[in-house]
Amino acid sequence: MVDKSPFPTVLITGASSGIGEAFAHVAAGEGHPLILVARSEAELHRVRGVVIARYAVPVSVIVLDLGKPGAADTLANELEARKLDADIVINNAGFGLIGKAADLSREEQLRMIDLNVRGLADITLRFLPQMLARGSGGIINVASTAAFMPGPNMAVYFASKAFVVSFTDALYEESKGTGVTLTTLSPGPVETDFQRRAGMKQSRALSKSAMAVAQAGWAGFKAGERLVVPGTMNKLAAYALRAAPRRMILPVIRRAMGAAKDK
Repeated sequence: MVDKSPFPTVLITGASSGIGEAFAHVAAGEGHPLILVARSEAELHRVRGVVIARYAVPVSVIVLDLGKPGAADTLANELEARKLDADIVINNAGFGLIGKAADLSREEQLRMIDLNVRGLADITLRFLPQMLARGSGGIINVASTAAFMPGPNMAVYFASKAFVVSFTDALYEESKGTGVTLTTLSPGPVETDFQRRAGMKQSRALSKSAMAVAQAGWAGFKAGERLVVPGTMNKLAAYALRAAPRRMILPVIRRAMGAAKDK
C-alpha cells in the first residue's frame, strides 16, 4: 500500500471514457489519488496509464459492472481488501437508449434502471454514512439536463436522471452543516461514447466537452453547490422546461428525440 496522500482519494465510476475519464484528469491534476471503476479492463488501464504519466498520483483500478446485483457490496469489499478509502465519490456510470419504450428491449431498459438508479443509489448510501461520521468528503452524482423534463423516445433514461436530481437534492439538504457535500452535475449533450451506445446520431451542436463538464462539476462541488448545470444556454433551458406546461413540451421533446435516433 502506498503512503497516505494528504489529498482525499477520489473514486470515479464510469471512469473508462468520457466525463469519468475527464474527472480523473481534473482530480489528479490537483493531487488526488484515484480509484477508477468501470466494466472495461482495457480502457481502465489505458486511462490509468495516461493519468500516471501526467500526474504524480497513485491510481487504482477496479473492473466491475455496477449494474449487476450486489456490485456495491463487491466494490466495498474490494476497497477494504486493498485498504483503500473513498473520500470523495463521483457516480458517473450510466447509459441511455433511444426509441419508444414499447419497442426497446425490456431487459435493457431494466438494466438501465439497475445502473442509473439502483447502482448510483446503492453506492451513495454505502459511502455517505462513512463521510458523515468523518465530517468530510462528498459525492457528485452525474445526472443530465434530461432530468428536468419527461422524455418521449427516451422515457426510462430521462426518468432515471430525474431520480438522480431528486435523490441528491434531498441528501444535500439532509447533510447541511456536516462537512459533507452532495452535488448533482447535470450536463447537456456531451460528445462521448454515450451517443453510440444509446443509438443516437452524433451531433455537431454539442454544448460542452467532457473536460469542460468535469471542470464545472468539480468547481461546483468544491464550492458546495447543490446543482451544477454547465453552460448558460443549458441553465436557461433547464429552468424554462421545469416551468413550461408539459402538454406543450412533450410533443417538442418527442420530435427532437425522434430526430436524434440513428437510423
